[in-house]
Amino acid sequence: MVKNIFFLFVFISLFSCNEKVKEENTSKKNTNNSKIEFAKGFNISYHKGYKIITLKNAWPGAEKEFKYALIEKGTVLESPENYDAIVTVPIDKIVVTSTTHIPSLEMLEVDKTLIGFPNLDYISSEATRKRIADGQITELGKNEAINTEVLIEINPDLVVGFAVDGNNKALNTIKKTGIPVVYNGDWTETSPLGKAEWIKFFAAFYNKEEKAAEIFNVIKSEYQKAKQLALTAKNQPTVLSGAMYKDVWYLPQGESWAAQFIADANGDYIWKNTKGTGSFSLSLESILDKAEHTEIWIGPSYYTSLKQMEEGHSVYQQFDAFKNDKVYNFTNKKGATDGLLYFELAPNRPDLVLKDLIKILHPELLPDYEPFFFEKLK
Repeated sequence: MVKNIFFLFVFISLFSCNEKVKEENTSKKNTNNSKIEFAKGFNISYHKGYKIITLKNAWPGAEKEFKYALIEKGTVLESPENYDAIVTVPIDKIVVTSTTHIPSLEMLEVDKTLIGFPNLDYISSEATRKRIADGQITELGKNEAINTEVLIEINPDLVVGFAVDGNNKALNTIKKTGIPVVYNGDWTETSPLGKAEWIKFFAAFYNKEEKAAEIFNVIKSEYQKAKQLALTAKNQPTVLSGAMYKDVWYLPQGESWAAQFIADANGDYIWKNTKGTGSFSLSLESILDKAEHTEIWIGPSYYTSLKQMEEGHSVYQQFDAFKNDKVYNFTNKKGATDGLLYFELAPNRPDLVLKDLIKILHPELLPDYEPFFFEKLK
């Protein structure tokens, strides 16, 4: 039951200086390489011998901005107390705490610097799973209770964490050991390209801004081309999302990440006009009244088959999308240890998610395309 709740809520959320320096051997950075176009949660400024990442929204409703100084070797900051973390770059060893961080490391070709992660079974990437099997990545326990003794022993140059409210005691303990800790707020972004642009956040720690810009520009171009293609469709199918938990139906709000995908795929999400970037709940009666005749159902919680849906709640059979075999989900694409690939890779590759949805909503527009994440439930 706990696992079911986890999948349900994660899906709905997914488918939300002027400092003077003394320096030696510093290099000038091209600030154009880290121009932030879509992400709202961070920016990067460049100075002689160092750069500053300003984190604006570490978690929903966060009032504090975090400032991280990334310094070149030989640079001495005059006022280090002004920063929440100081990291010498480029780094050689990193610990990350969310599977969404891993694709950025792989695309930047720095994944071999990953030496630790909490709960390795969640990782789906074949390349990273091979490094796990070879004993190159250390198990660190649970994200909310990282094994600090093991982490101190492997001694990373940086720990990238996330927090839902700023009260992650494990991360606070790690900071006291002298290991730099920074928050990553990619999960708080609400636009598909905004989430994907966090590859530039990771690139800054490796001095790979140029490579990150190239990668992101390709993703952006593919996404925008797919969005324009969707606009040529002759119809706009109605779309239902979410599913029941106990007596309540949870579904994405109209300004959420999931709703944006449906809109960009030229679908008519039934609750597109609701305000908010997260999820909301409705009674079954409200859902039936408005969505019983919806044409397509995308993302029915954790279900992996129509039979499982029937067993979960008989009311699902009343919906036209169910009757007409038009229910699609990402739950059958898993890694070797049952980690869901969608949760790991989708935020980093919104172009693939959008093409999947266009294939579902307007198959005639992508006749030869094979969906990457989604499949029709059988």
